[in-house]
Amino acid sequence: MTQDFELIAKTFMGLEPVLAKELTQLGAENVQIGRRMVSFTGNKEMMYRANFQLHTAIRILKPIKHFKALSADDVYEGVKAVDWTKYLDLETTFAVDSVVFSEEFRHSKFVAYKVKDAIVDQFREKTGKRPNISITNPDIRLNIHVAEDKCTLSLDSSGESLHRRGYRQESVEAPLNEVLAAGMILMTGWQGETDFIDPMCGSGTLLVEAALIARNMAPGLFRKEFAFEKWKDFDRDLFDTIYNDDSQEREFHHHIYGYDVDIKAVNTARLNVRAAGLTSDITVEERDFKDFTQPKEKSIMVTNPPYGERISTPDLLGTYKMIGERLKHQFTGNDAWILSYREECFDQIGLKPSIKIPLYNGSLECEFRKYQMFDGKMRIFREEGGTVKTEEEKRQMAEKRRFRQNREFKKRLEEQEENEEADIRNFKFRSLEKRTRETRDTRDTRNTRNTRNTRNFKGNRDFDRKGRHFDKKRRFDHDED
Repeated sequence: MTQDFELIAKTFMGLEPVLAKELTQLGAENVQIGRRMVSFTGNKEMMYRANFQLHTAIRILKPIKHFKALSADDVYEGVKAVDWTKYLDLETTFAVDSVVFSEEFRHSKFVAYKVKDAIVDQFREKTGKRPNISITNPDIRLNIHVAEDKCTLSLDSSGESLHRRGYRQESVEAPLNEVLAAGMILMTGWQGETDFIDPMCGSGTLLVEAALIARNMAPGLFRKEFAFEKWKDFDRDLFDTIYNDDSQEREFHHHIYGYDVDIKAVNTARLNVRAAGLTSDITVEERDFKDFTQPKEKSIMVTNPPYGERISTPDLLGTYKMIGERLKHQFTGNDAWILSYREECFDQIGLKPSIKIPLYNGSLECEFRKYQMFDGKMRIFREEGGTVKTEEEKRQMAEKRRFRQNREFKKRLEEQEENEEADIRNFKFRSLEKRTRETRDTRDTRNTRNTRNTRNFKGNRDFDRKGRHFDKKRRFDHDED
């Protein structure tokens, strides 16, 4: 019997409903959407699975104390009241991350220092010694979130951000974040029922994330480690069972195509696809979008063209005009989803979108638009039974109003309020009654991680899923170039 506890999954602005749906499907309870976060409850198995299986979470926090603080001394006393011997010892290194939205506390680093001082002083008073701080690779990472006078102190169970899957060997300029890419694909509703195309694929992030979704593979497969593996109560057998269980993976009977006009991007995408062991599902070729032709099979297109910000083109508006022309004449009967930033760029596409979803790509307030390509006029299309907006898409459109109303910043976020960091502002947890439930039955289908169906490559060789080997830290057994 294991006890349920509070958990927080952080994500990007606009992806909260997608993450909440993922958590519900995973079996989480008390799922509540907040700002750049979703709270839920679960046991240790749920925490492990959330880190390992969620596509749209940045990190998973485990709150250990909620308290109020009107001054720095209040923060110090609140933190010092925790029995830190449950989580740390003198040989354990730790680090503190802080997110602060308060008139009283203007500097997040100052709050982090007070947390550190409280922990160190507690150990000094009890033992005469203190644990050490490690900024780069701590054994335990803590998170303090302050919203006015409300403080939430949490253990960070993820460590390195979960968007760092581990398959990306190289990248091009301004690569798309893996979590954002996965969220975009899940927003389309695509689960592998058709071919998938990204005609401006860059380093191939959308391609790999699409393959993981199509096969229902856990994005944590490629990670070297998670922070919870260093916790005192880490259950290695439980996590090995989760890690080695591929019973929910599925066959993918279609194909994923990526194209780019830049041969460097093509080679980078191929390298990343090979690192993920997905070359049988993904084909990457050098091709200009202006030469795009009607696909032979039913397809969905998801792409992230240049915005003229970090990446530009000699004729930005001309590029978007070309995109509209190719879609209109060479993508009939299919759906295209485009993420972009500038309204004037969307205007050049010259097509009416059926849905617009606000999303942040880094600090840029973008829109993710769906273009449903069909022959003739929309009135005739509808009369013949065509659907322009599904119920789910109507709900997503309604999110746009909430997104605009709750926006507390301009087009660009302030430097100190990065999308990855600011999340739990003014959020109230439901009270969690103490209760227990039996740990889910886990299938002992494999004895060790060494038998996990997974993937590797050495040099230019592409191994099948049973060809990869791991050591205790699940480091990939491949040649380091």
